[in-house]
Amino acid sequence: MSALIDPADLTHETDLVWLEDITDLDYVRQSLDRVSSRRRQPPYHRDGRLVGYAVLGPTAKASRASGTHLRRVFWLAPHDRDQQPDGLYSSGAPSEAVDPRTLHPGVKGYKTERSEGGPASAAMREMGITLPKT
Repeated sequence: MSALIDPADLTHETDLVWLEDITDLDYVRQSLDRVSSRRRQPPYHRDGRLVGYAVLGPTAKASRASGTHLRRVFWLAPHDRDQQPDGLYSSGAPSEAVDPRTLHPGVKGYKTERSEGGPASAAMREMGITLPKT
């Protein structure tokens, strides 16, 4: 889940590679995967599609136990809003989802009103909770 990503795991990121245009995507899912390479496109073994990934710099150390690196990958499931606008996530977003416009190397990103599917709910407004409009 996005909320469980430790910012310390992102310190060696030097770039984010997008495999498709993120302009019209309200959100992407992000997760940390163990992969063998710091730079090459990581393998993808989930339902859905790989949208992007982080590139690690030369100071990133591989795990001594496995020889693999922890890298962020950005992906979408077949039932996400971009493919099913009136589906499960017509409002709200999965827990690991963030607005791709808030992502940068070393920055885990965050949800926005856009990623959550529209303007803040009445309950959020009553509680004084606001999300960025990015």
